[in-house]
Amino acid sequence: MIEKYNSKKINDHLANERTFLAWITASLGIMGFGFVVVKFSLFIQQVSLMLNPQKQLEIEHEYSGIVGVAVVIIGSMTVVLAYMKYRKVAKQIEEESFTSGSYGIAMIAVCILVIGLLLGWYLIDSF
Repeated sequence: MIEKYNSKKINDHLANERTFLAWITASLGIMGFGFVVVKFSLFIQQVSLMLNPQKQLEIEHEYSGIVGVAVVIIGSMTVVLAYMKYRKVAKQIEEESFTSGSYGIAMIAVCILVIGLLLGWYLIDSF
């Protein structure tokens, strides 16, 4: 009986660790996307200067740099929230008192939604 109980706890801890690693992978993807947004903005500026060298570089709506940095920060926040959730669930597994729900996940989702809407607005505005 004791071996079966420990086996269940071990499986729960391993599942918790896999979930944590999935969140780490997601945060790296989010940060990579933010980096691409910033670098793509610089790439577009360079291409426009190459195509029209007489045109002076005008700083127009440099929102993509701000949005890209914000996305990288959201990715960093995801790492912190994932670690906090991992530790909380590990403690709950040991105490056998699991409660679901996380405001961190909702907060990250809202942040990414806002960033997506801002990027969409920026793209529509740049036409």
